[in-house]
Amino acid sequence: RRGEMAKSTQLIDNEVFRAYATYAAIVLIKMMLMSLITAYFRITRKAFSNPEDTESFGKGENAKKYLRTDPDVERVRRGHLNDLENIVPFFGIGLLYALSGPELSTALLHFRIFTGARILHTLAYLIPLPQPGRGLSWAVGYSVTFSMAYKVLKTAWLL
Repeated sequence: RRGEMAKSTQLIDNEVFRAYATYAAIVLIKMMLMSLITAYFRITRKAFSNPEDTESFGKGENAKKYLRTDPDVERVRRGHLNDLENIVPFFGIGLLYALSGPELSTALLHFRIFTGARILHTLAYLIPLPQPGRGLSWAVGYSVTFSMAYKVLKTAWLL
C-alpha cells in the first residue's frame, strides 16, 4: 500500500485521523475565540485601530480619542498572534503526522498534550499568570509539534 493515496472514506475510518480532526478543531475554535475576546476587549476598553470603528462614539476629534492602543487589548492580540504562530504549524504537521501511520496511543498523547498546552498558554496570557507558566506551556506545545515533524520526516525519508 506504500505510495497509494488514501481514499476519503479510509480517512474517516482511521482512528488517528479522527483524533487529529477532533483536536485540530478544538485548537482552531480556541484560536477563533481569541478574535471574539479581542473584540470584547476593544469594545469594553474603547480602544480601536480603525477610524470607522469609532463612528458610534461620535465624529471628528471626539471619535479620534478612541483611536488608541490599550494594554489589555494588546495582551489579547499577542496571545492570538502566538496562536497563529503555533496552531497553524500544528494543523499542517499534525495532518502529515496523522497520515504517517503513528500508533493511536502515541498520536492521542501528542494531540492532547498540544491542545492542553495551548489552552494553558491562553489562560496564562489572559489571566495573566506569572512566568514561567506561559513560557513552559508554549515550550511544551512547540516541542510536541517538533516531535510530530520528526516522526513525519523519519517515516517519509526513512531517517
